Amino acid sequence: MIKVTQQRLKEIFDYLDGSLVCKIPRSFLRIGDVAGHQRNDGYIDICVDKKIYLAHRLIFMFFNGYFPKEIDHINNIRNDNRIENLREVTHLQNQWNHSLRINNTSGFKGVSFVKKTGKWRAQINENSKKRYLGMFLAPEEAHQAYCKAAIAFRKEFARIN
Repeated sequence: MIKVTQQRLKEIFDYLDGSLVCKIPRSFLRIGDVAGHQRNDGYIDICVDKKIYLAHRLIFMFFNGYFPKEIDHINNIRNDNRIENLREVTHLQNQWNHSLRINNTSGFKGVSFVKKTGKWRAQINENSKKRYLGMFLAPEEAHQAYCKAAIAFRKEFARIN
């Protein structure tokens, strides 16, 4: 099966504010219809030449002419596929931009409660190793330490909430 190209995408779609819009009639779509459907996980799928692609990957290809290994939604909204919200990243950078994990109990990234001391620990992963940032009386204080370290180390990829 042939992989989709930038040229093929531009033959069949126009780009409009984060969506690919049909230029030629296709299966169930008319000219002007927005292509794709939203999956349960929030991403949008689009079928091109009998193969399903993620919309954000197609939009990146539409503008840049290639598929990167990973693409990050800067604002962390999976169906916001505006080209200005998409950026090529490494796997590690993509992990840094994740929002709060489902099993987080403190309500803050990088903060956990230590029963033994009755204090809040702040830590951050740096180069696949946990870096201890200190113990604090309040989770907000620990979160401030995490935020400072995240911004210093991760720069534009730091997500602090």
